[in-house]
Amino acid sequence: MWPATLLRMRVLLCPDKFAGTLPAPDVAAAVADGWRDVAPGDDLLARPLADGGPGFVDVLAGALGGRRVPVPTVDPLGRPAAGEILLTDDGTAYLESAQACGLHLLTAAERDPKATTSYGLGLLVAAAVEAGARTVVVGLGGSATNDGGAGMLVPLGVTPVDGAGRALPYGGAALAEVAALDGEPRLRGATLVAATDVDNPLLGLHGASSVFGPQKGADRADVLLLDAALTRWAEVLTERLPGCPSGLGALPGGGAAGGLGAAVLALGGRCESGIGLVTRAVRLDAALDAADLVITGEGSFDHQSLRGKVVAGVAGAARDRGVPCVVLAGQVSTGRREAAAAGVTEAYSLVEHFGGEEHGGVDAAMTRPAEGLRALGARLARQWSR
Repeated sequence: MWPATLLRMRVLLCPDKFAGTLPAPDVAAAVADGWRDVAPGDDLLARPLADGGPGFVDVLAGALGGRRVPVPTVDPLGRPAAGEILLTDDGTAYLESAQACGLHLLTAAERDPKATTSYGLGLLVAAAVEAGARTVVVGLGGSATNDGGAGMLVPLGVTPVDGAGRALPYGGAALAEVAALDGEPRLRGATLVAATDVDNPLLGLHGASSVFGPQKGADRADVLLLDAALTRWAEVLTERLPGCPSGLGALPGGGAAGGLGAAVLALGGRCESGIGLVTRAVRLDAALDAADLVITGEGSFDHQSLRGKVVAGVAGAARDRGVPCVVLAGQVSTGRREAAAAGVTEAYSLVEHFGGEEHGGVDAAMTRPAEGLRALGARLARQWSR
């Protein structure tokens, strides 16, 4: 926490990762380096964050300690992948869906949410249950899947079947033919918690298929097919799983990570804000209480950023304390008024720093993010340091 000595300024650095370029700790370090170039006497406190997507386990391991256990798993196409679970002394296991379902595990040509599966995540959950975890917290975000967690259920003892009792192929499209479930969940009494980065429902205009399907490789026809398939899947889950809540398709968070949130709810679990869970773990509130300025950020500051992601959580908390909050991002497309209403004082883009899209700013932002963040850190120090 903050030193007791009187300092010129106390700056809290709590960014998310910049997806595809830098993990959150490296983002914070680059900004801090730039600030210190200009104002070395200020006090900088780094609290890297995650909202449930890639980096979730890393951030929590740094804050909570515990034991990291490697778990062999598979990627969204069934190929071998490296996963892990974090086991803490209180009987909680933390894991992240992106290690098995992540979009970053596929090339652009391989993205097809009609076929990708969450089976690998089920292997991670099963490993946590077998390790004796009483609570299993699953970070959701950055997924390449849209199967409503159907693949995840298989290693847990539940197989989706068609009207003839045959196991369905993996992938979201096959769920159009789902008629029943074979088997019972094997959770050994463990409670599941979905740490979600969004609050979207499973179905409809704001659902998993419509909002996130296109970035996973779905065209318009695919989106309609997948939404219809998930509608049928939600009906079967509601009919066949005793712990499944009614109205599953409309519940907040159900659409997270291609419907993995809905699968957790159907298994009697609950959804929590990923950023809320992480901020409690790293004791962010105490750091915010003492800060003069908060700097957060992520790869793309857009309309989705204000729906439960790191930037929204940090900016809202800073606003409630009357502390200015600056967002640094690879790209900024959120309107000033919308950002201000969420608690964002200013937002700066690496793309614009490097000259804008017309002058190669996108490529520079992707290949030289640390350089750009250091420069923006120096710029902020000149502007804000007392």
